[in-house]
Formats: sequence, structure tokens, C-alpha cells
Amino acid sequence: MAAPIKTQRCILSEREKRGNQEVLCSRSPINLFADERCTVEEKRYTKDHEWIELSDDGSTGTIGVSKYAANSLGDVVYVELPTMDLEVNAGDSIGAVESVKSASDIMTPVSGKITGANEGLEVKPSLINQGPEGEGWIAKISVKDKKEIEELMSLEEYRTFTEE
Repeated sequence: MAAPIKTQRCILSEREKRGNQEVLCSRSPINLFADERCTVEEKRYTKDHEWIELSDDGSTGTIGVSKYAANSLGDVVYVELPTMDLEVNAGDSIGAVESVKSASDIMTPVSGKITGANEGLEVKPSLINQGPEGEGWIAKISVKDKKEIEELMSLEEYRTFTEE
């Protein structure tokens, strides 16, 4: 049996629900049976409605706002991106999102060093509305303490949290 496919972006993809976990499946003309070997794409969430997803090696995380937050904000018109090489602690503000309804700080879910920002948001802030947990990501961070990730909510826990 072939090794699991690890992908963040693929030619064609679909989200499926298997048990209580969401998985991202890659399907391409090269690998027609990829749906049998999907890998779990595990995001973790904060009570402030940010998410983080770790790279395969667990040293870098991608940060963004949740779909719930994007829907609550309404049409995003401006994003203040974080400063490169900024050392942060979990819960620190690393930027802001402004919409037609309100403005909100972006808090980092974990401690570390900001290593990248989605500069596409400067030109097209509406990417946050179109794909808050995809193309609308906000920052990359070099994770200082992986244990902080474990303290965040799983997708299922976050869904329960937002329904309360």
C-alpha cells in the first residue's frame, strides 16, 4: 500500500467527513485512488476565533481567522498584517482586521516568531471572507512550544463552543 498523501493544496480537492474528523482528499489524474489514503488536516482553534495549522514537521504554523469569525465580521475591507521577525507570546495581538461592521485584533494562538504574512490580503482583504481557513490565512509563525497547540480546541470542540 502506498504512503498517505500529504497535501495542503492540490489540483482538485474535496472535504469529506469521516467520523468526527475533517479530511482533505487529493484527487488528481495521476492518482485516481487518493481518496482511499487521505490525511487528516488538523487545525486548532482559540476562543478568540483564530486557528493554527502546523506544518508536517510541526515547527511552523499558519494562522488565520475562523469561518465563524469571518462571517461575524462581514465584508473585510482592510487587514493590518503582522511585522516580520516579531517575537510573540500566545494571546498577543499580531495585527487587525477591519470590516464594514467592526474592527478586531488578530491574536496569535501560540508563542513564537512571525516568519511570514499573507501579502495578498493587502491587495485583496476580501480573501478572508472568501476563504478564511484557506487562501485567507494571515501569518506564518515559528512555533516556540508545541505543547501550546494541545491547549487549543479541536474542530469538534470549536463547533460546540460557537454553538453555545
